[in-house]
Amino acid sequence: MENSFKVKINNEILTFDKKVKILDLIKGDKHQYIYAKVNNRLRELTYEIFYDAEVILLKKGDEHTNRIYETSLRYIIAYACSKVFPNIDIKFSYNISRSIFLSFKGTANNNFKINLTLMNKLKEEIDYIISQDYPLVRKVVSNEEAKKIYLQRNLFDKIDIIKYRPEKTVHLYECNGYVNYMYSHMVPSTGHIQDYKLRLYGNGIIIQYPRSEVKGEIPEFKDAPIFGKTLKDSYSWAKLVNTDDVASINSYALNDGPIDFINMCEQRHNSMLADLGNRISSGSENIRLICIAGPSSSGKTTFANRLRVELMSKGLRPIRLSLDDYYKERKDVPLDENGEPDLECLEALEVERINEDLYKLINGEEVTLPRFDFKLGYQVPGKTLKIDEDQPLIIEGIHALNDKLTSLIPKHQKFKIFIAPQAQINIDNHNPISLTDLRLVRRIVRDFQFRGSSAEETISMWPSVRKGEFKWIYDTQENADFVFNSLLPYELCIVRKYALPLLNAIDKNGPYYLTANRLIKFLKLFVDMDDKWIPCNSILREFIGNSCFQDV
Repeated sequence: MENSFKVKINNEILTFDKKVKILDLIKGDKHQYIYAKVNNRLRELTYEIFYDAEVILLKKGDEHTNRIYETSLRYIIAYACSKVFPNIDIKFSYNISRSIFLSFKGTANNNFKINLTLMNKLKEEIDYIISQDYPLVRKVVSNEEAKKIYLQRNLFDKIDIIKYRPEKTVHLYECNGYVNYMYSHMVPSTGHIQDYKLRLYGNGIIIQYPRSEVKGEIPEFKDAPIFGKTLKDSYSWAKLVNTDDVASINSYALNDGPIDFINMCEQRHNSMLADLGNRISSGSENIRLICIAGPSSSGKTTFANRLRVELMSKGLRPIRLSLDDYYKERKDVPLDENGEPDLECLEALEVERINEDLYKLINGEEVTLPRFDFKLGYQVPGKTLKIDEDQPLIIEGIHALNDKLTSLIPKHQKFKIFIAPQAQINIDNHNPISLTDLRLVRRIVRDFQFRGSSAEETISMWPSVRKGEFKWIYDTQENADFVFNSLLPYELCIVRKYALPLLNAIDKNGPYYLTANRLIKFLKLFVDMDDKWIPCNSILREFIGNSCFQDV
């Protein structure tokens, strides 16, 4: 046949002479699949193939399908809410236990309160929409048409963001007359979303869904009151100063100017550091060890230095120790499931020696510390140290809050700090910005600036980084004495100019384009700001450069 093409799918090669949808290639239960790779490029199942291609179908639990599933679930729940609660505004945000939080904003004349009966009514509607397997049809409309559609549905928050979109069109999805835009690709129909759980939580509903890090299962719900309170405090402050959505942040940058905006956000950090410094100094007779942990790109290094200076202003003389100096030789590091040295596991460190050195130092003994020579690949003798009673030790790293690392130190002598950027920023009410994506953007910028790594290299390593975080970090945050929110609401107006060129350079046919495109979609909505007014001791300087702590 002239102009024919071949498609390989499930080890079968098929020949066609006209376009064919991926969905039409699937035999058996189509609903088990969420997305597909076509010649290694990720595509919606409604994509039409017209060339020689190999198709790999992806189910829930794949790292690439996790976002598609979660976004499509939010769409369906928003649709159900529009039917069950037509006069109630809703808002999605990310929350504890790897879940989504659905809050109800009510109206001026309706003090709406969610309860078990209403939640069950909502679940019935969600299940009905799923059972009907309604198609989700993508439609391209002009920005002006999108504004009219949003206006008809009282979606004013979506109208506010349109003026910041560089494109002249919007890709809406329509489902049985319901229209919404979720800044993501979607499943082809509602029947592809079947696994989810609802539970009442506070004044809203927790929504759980399958996660890739637990192989497509819904994680067991774990309450996390300290983490939850941090998110609540972050949201309360964002509402107080009007930085809880992109349009409001852009308004600050454009109308109030960068100087006030930057200083307002930095002052928030200053206030938290002052509060933390007062708490530690008031217990300085007992506190001898300060432990700092947090996920990748939280700003741990700058934070540790700023805390050191803050404590100096209280009359203390803190000493920082690097846990990296206690790494074992590579040949002695345990192997992971792929047979590679697991450099992020606790056993990659000399745990017993760390305990002994900390114990001796705190009890007034002189200790010769190790120094890990990364060029040689093993430890060499470091500095000899003896500390006084007004010299608390500061350690930071992914294992710093793990009690096994400091088991010889009495609990009353330890002060544990968890640090992470706890963002509560939405594009609009239905589209929260991921806390994890914020850290990934930070890391992409930092790795390029200081390690010469491309965005592809950073994105390729990210699943392994996340795996280590879930295994070693997140379970320790509830044991923290203090949680430091390292978010700076202005930062996305700054990092966009560093990150966008790196992300736009990623091959559209490559395996990392889906992640890059997701990051681009929200970064390009922020307006640009000059970074010259950012203080040299800002946590953001750790990622964009010119930090005064760079060589400390």
